[in-house]
Amino acid sequence: MQAQPLIAVSDVPASSRWYQTLLAARSGHGGREYEQIMHGERMILQLHRWDAHGHVNLGDPESRPYGNGVLLWFWTDDFDDAVERITALSAKVLEGPKENTNASHREIWVRDPDGYVVVLAGPYGDVGM
Repeated sequence: MQAQPLIAVSDVPASSRWYQTLLAARSGHGGREYEQIMHGERMILQLHRWDAHGHVNLGDPESRPYGNGVLLWFWTDDFDDAVERITALSAKVLEGPKENTNASHREIWVRDPDGYVVVLAGPYGDVGM
């Protein structure tokens, strides 16, 4: 089994570019209504335009914050490179970079262009390596 989260966004192409840069990933589908973000051969995130296809379960685009307590959490082999990508995006940093002593790794928490909270974390045990 593999998770393939889907989030609703206002501008699929812009969000796709943002996530591709943030996650050092690539487009797997492309389009104005739907996109797949790929890392290697695995789809790691799906983007869907709020008003496309009449999916009532995507939620209300006027009700913020988006995610309702769900964080998009990504593990990365190269935390320092991830921080550089975040800086290049001028992403709004909510926390970090910081050390999570419970997991013995580093994290950085950012907000995406639609307001979702995204966390990039280094491998467990990377603190003190």
